[in-house]
Amino acid sequence: MSKLLVTGGAGFIGSNFIHYWLRTHPGDQVVNLDALTYAGHLESLKDIEGNPNYTFIKGDITDAADVEKAMAGVDMVVNFAAESHVDRSIMDPSPFINTNVMGTGVLLATALKHEVKRFHHISTDETYGQLGLNDPPFTENTPYRPRSPYAASKAASDLLVISYYRTYKLPITITNCGNNFGPYQDPEKLIPRFITNLLEGQKVPLMGQGENIRDWIFVLDDCSSIETVLLHGQVGETYCIGGDQQRNIEVTRKILKALGKDESWIERVADRLGHDFRYALDDTKLQNLGWKPEFNFDQGLDETIKWYKENEWWWRPLKQGRPNVDASAQKSYGQ
Repeated sequence: MSKLLVTGGAGFIGSNFIHYWLRTHPGDQVVNLDALTYAGHLESLKDIEGNPNYTFIKGDITDAADVEKAMAGVDMVVNFAAESHVDRSIMDPSPFINTNVMGTGVLLATALKHEVKRFHHISTDETYGQLGLNDPPFTENTPYRPRSPYAASKAASDLLVISYYRTYKLPITITNCGNNFGPYQDPEKLIPRFITNLLEGQKVPLMGQGENIRDWIFVLDDCSSIETVLLHGQVGETYCIGGDQQRNIEVTRKILKALGKDESWIERVADRLGHDFRYALDDTKLQNLGWKPEFNFDQGLDETIKWYKENEWWWRPLKQGRPNVDASAQKSYGQ
């Protein structure tokens, strides 16, 4: 039996991972440390509140006392805790530097003190920069070239994690993943925003011409890939988690079609400043550990749309009275 500390476990990927881990490792204990910022929702974990192997601690990874309390007796740490919205990072980089860099530093120092058996850090494909249309996908050997404050803060945190392995031999692993989507994703993100807007009879705000390309992975496949790295990955190594490449306009059209809408429901909005054109990841190294995705993009999208249709109780309160982040960001760009 193992005891896991999952930081940011009330967020989108973190909550899905906790569900996944308790389902596939029912004898393990999971501690969830989350500050419950705007993107953390305990409602996402309501169904496991009574599970004796699950514990929630409200706390911040930048607070050493909170982390010390949560780390007691832990075998493995999985660090999902992060500020992750690119537009928010452009509006105000400070929280990203504080949480993503300083917070990771607190976690690492405490993990070293407690001699954890594995510290797994969740990162992003955005640390690598952007690709042209015909460029080969990013690999684990691609140099970091972050192009937003968010990506830079994650790159810095990754390097800090690696330094703890090289300096102190802390047993770390890192995964760099593309765009996750699926149940429990905050409706400020593209796919759930578009789905919920259409369910509410509102148009969908598509940036620019929608030609930007992203590597999309269904969240359950991401969870299984992290499990694979935790159980079979080599200490000190980074693993890329690839998905299906889709243009934003293609994603939009698929959502529109699934919900019986035409392209008149698209509202063209100004493009993001420094909007990266394309991301793609080569996950050969990960697949060599025996991992394979179970869902292609269309299958994952069907599951996601079904979930948002059936769980309005979860997402409708989140959209009430919340400012439009895209509009605020465009205003700050002077557009």
